[in-house]
Amino acid sequence: MIEQISLRDLGVIAAATLPIGPGFTAITGETGAGKTMVVTGLGLLMGARSDAGTVRSGADQAAVEGVWIVPEQGPVADRVADAGGEIEPVGGGRAELYLGRTVTAEGRSRASVGGRTAPAGVLADLADELVVVHGQSDQLRLRSASAQRDALDRFGGDAVAGALADYRGLFEESRMLTAQLDDLTDRRDERAREAADLRAALADLEQVDPQPGEDVELAQRAERLSNAEELRLAATLAHEALSGDGDTPDVIGLLAEARRALERAAGSDAALQAHVTTLEELGYRASDLGGDLSRYLADLDESGPHELAAVEERRAALASIVRTHGSLDEALSLRATGSLRLAELDDDGDRVERLRAELDALTARLDEASARLTAARTTAADRLGAAVTEELRALALPDARVVVAVEPTTPTTSGRDEVAILLAPHPGADPRPVARSASGGELSRVMLAIEVVIAGTGAVPTFVFDEIDAGIGGAAAIEVGRRLGALARTSQVIVVTHLAQVAAFANNHLTVVKSSDGSVTASSVRALDGAEREAEMARLLSGLPDSPAALEHARELLSLGRTSLIG
Repeated sequence: MIEQISLRDLGVIAAATLPIGPGFTAITGETGAGKTMVVTGLGLLMGARSDAGTVRSGADQAAVEGVWIVPEQGPVADRVADAGGEIEPVGGGRAELYLGRTVTAEGRSRASVGGRTAPAGVLADLADELVVVHGQSDQLRLRSASAQRDALDRFGGDAVAGALADYRGLFEESRMLTAQLDDLTDRRDERAREAADLRAALADLEQVDPQPGEDVELAQRAERLSNAEELRLAATLAHEALSGDGDTPDVIGLLAEARRALERAAGSDAALQAHVTTLEELGYRASDLGGDLSRYLADLDESGPHELAAVEERRAALASIVRTHGSLDEALSLRATGSLRLAELDDDGDRVERLRAELDALTARLDEASARLTAARTTAADRLGAAVTEELRALALPDARVVVAVEPTTPTTSGRDEVAILLAPHPGADPRPVARSASGGELSRVMLAIEVVIAGTGAVPTFVFDEIDAGIGGAAAIEVGRRLGALARTSQVIVVTHLAQVAAFANNHLTVVKSSDGSVTASSVRALDGAEREAEMARLLSGLPDSPAALEHARELLSLGRTSLIG
């Protein structure tokens, strides 16, 4: 709720602070005293378009500041935090929120939220959670079809809420299923091409049958075969050096001769025996090496040009695979997983048919849920229209009739219904949208009737009515005041009025008084009580604050208002 609003250089108001508080606050004052500037200032705090014409003559800028009491946690606190602002905890799960707006004489505007500069759009976002304004020229509540539908849904209670929850669950499921089916259908040709390409790739891999590391092994083998003559010469020379050809000394023979020489002398010096052992081992190793080289040469003799050609042909086949897939590892990975992917792609036709069958069944269930939701809304619409019409009879609109129409529209997450609140101002008139069939004062009263009927079903904590009493008086004005008092039992209500019959039902009465020079200063806004309130009520009734008859009438009205508050 609003705790306080401060205005500076706004219209005729030089400076004023209005303590609001809970319940029903009535704002009265002389004509031209700037009462409606309170609503204008509140509109600025709620993100309304700035207008240089609202800046007080001679001032550089107008400024409006407001203090709200809001839940310490919830949508408002979250939106303030998103904007970089802060709220001030005051205990009991509540916090103070400071909002501000300035408008320069050139029309430039600046907003602040929780102590931080923010776009005016943030104020507009917060307005949806904080305040509903009903004025003769601007009805900020129920101005859109979606808002009217939401109001009907809240009035409909659990019956509508349950049907809506069922519908939304099925609608979201249907939307997801439709998206899957559309994706499969739209990409059918693409996926068919992918399947054909994958099938061809797997066939190639099956034919070539690459093995892990085969490309490296073949490269090494090709290198060896390409240099066979050079390798043969080197191996032959090494083999001859080790084993000889029978005519020249060789390493094995020389090692044997050295060993025998030392063996003959070892009897004279035991220290030579270790060297004999070493020469014996070297002889064995040289003999083994000679055998290895012999086998190596035999292998080279068997590996002719035909083997090199076969190796190069195999390498060419692997190179083709690598060019296609990027690497041998990727080709091997595709061969390992490709069959599963191909099975998935080949299953697309079956999946499409399964999804279509699922969607057909789901659509039938969604149609049933939609019909239940429409029926629940239609029942609630009849009750709402009748209840608001009954309220209008007591608000000096005895012949008016409100109709809440529920018509089919394009399906959305909120259903297949479009809701419109219509007004037939007199018998025989066709019901038309409220905003086009009621005058300013009538429109405010229609909105009051709607708010009273759906009071307690919405989350918005504050209602503001400007000139709701235009064109009425007497008993009708008393009924307007009585209903505003009833609305104030569940919400904060702020009313700008010129009727004592309305102000009598307020628990907080503020007056705005012009000074002799026509301006409104800080001392010109006062909270009234006791004799001062009686005098203001008398002025509203007769224009004379000290008229005995008017004062007596004022006391009667105030007593009626107090009785209503107690009741």
